[in-house]
Amino acid sequence: MSGALQRDLDGHHPLDDATVRGFHADGCARLRRVLAPATLRHYAPHLTAEVEKASAHRKPLAERSTYGKAFLQVPNLWTRSALAKEFCFGRKLARIAAELMGVDGVRMYHDQALYKEPGGGYTPWHCDQQYWPLDTEHTITAWIPLQDVPLEMGPLAFSAGSHRHDFGRDLPISDESERLVAERVEAAGLPVDEGPFALGDVSFHAGFTFHRARANATDRVRAVMTVIYFADGARITQPASPYQELDRRVWLGGLEPGRLADGPLNPVLWSRG
Repeated sequence: MSGALQRDLDGHHPLDDATVRGFHADGCARLRRVLAPATLRHYAPHLTAEVEKASAHRKPLAERSTYGKAFLQVPNLWTRSALAKEFCFGRKLARIAAELMGVDGVRMYHDQALYKEPGGGYTPWHCDQQYWPLDTEHTITAWIPLQDVPLEMGPLAFSAGSHRHDFGRDLPISDESERLVAERVEAAGLPVDEGPFALGDVSFHAGFTFHRARANATDRVRAVMTVIYFADGARITQPASPYQELDRRVWLGGLEPGRLADGPLNPVLWSRG
């Protein structure tokens, strides 16, 4: 890795008090110019190649479910490629995650590429933490576009403040979750935060923040990487659903409930110490 790339991925991006307070109030934060466009342009082709390799035998869009039309989803690229590991293990994003949550260190839950193909469908309203058997609400996802994302390409949209409400936390991502959560968000009068992303912008959202994305109406792929972090010191809970049991086995090394969530796929990515 060149010195410039390392400085960008591992450097410090200061947060002011208003940004941290806003994250706690809204459950989400949009940060401008976090990573240099040159850094993203360097890694994007390598990440895209891994996504294409992993999804080479995908069905045509018309034959997929609503979930399948929403995006190509490839997890843990860091285990597939040294370059992906460099990108996903960057200390800058991990430190931002820790400082937004107000914790002393964060571990990797997993990374995930979310590529919305041209003509790809909408991503229904949902929250992420329903899938995670962790005993903490200090969980957060960094959403990192690998190109500009105008509205017509399907940027992530958040229901600001929804992390304090149960609008259907146990609803799988589906047409039903889209309908029911939309109705409940509107009834609660919560604002929807939706806007375009410029290359270098990164958003962060809490595990219980409800979010969605519109369809990709362009002729270009919406290429996005995500990294999910959780507070170091969290423990594994008894899985409350088949989804959580699957996550316990796949992402948490099969560790038993009550154990520290410190499996081989969950390294510390930033610590105040």
